Amino acid sequence: MSCWSEGVDNKPLRYLLQAFNYTIFMTLVWYFATSPSVRVIEEDQAMITVAFAHAGETREACRTLSQEELMKLPPNMRKLDDCPRERSPIIIEAMLDGEVIYSKTFLPPGIFNDGSTNIYYNSKVPAGKHKFEIKMDDSVRKEGFNRQFEQDITIDPQQILLVEFEPLTGFVIK
Repeated sequence: MSCWSEGVDNKPLRYLLQAFNYTIFMTLVWYFATSPSVRVIEEDQAMITVAFAHAGETREACRTLSQEELMKLPPNMRKLDDCPRERSPIIIEAMLDGEVIYSKTFLPPGIFNDGSTNIYYNSKVPAGKHKFEIKMDDSVRKEGFNRQFEQDITIDPQQILLVEFEPLTGFVIK
């Protein structure tokens, strides 16, 4: 028989081994938390991030149904307005100092093309003063970009500049 099964009091030895194991584990955690240096952005760079969710305007305006059209519908389906669900694609274009850094067209998701689009883009740029411009076209019923934002910005080294879109106020830099 081994000494472990003979009823010998081995609590001190167990506690010592447990403390040794915890020490090794915590040393590994400390090392990997502090030593490996990972840089997402270099010393002289900054990052511009565009992130928001937006649904384009409907492709067609609502129209009022005539009395004849209403009478053809079952009573539980009768409503005065017929509003198509399909949304417009969203076109985004971002420029830094007159150069296009991002340009993409997002088609509306969903079975009926009526969903909200999640837009995410980030780009490393040189730190310093820049002229930033972002434009969005979210309506096929209007010609050209219908939402625009332009601002002179100063980005500090290793700063992340966040660009969001709020439907009531437009583009916002944070």
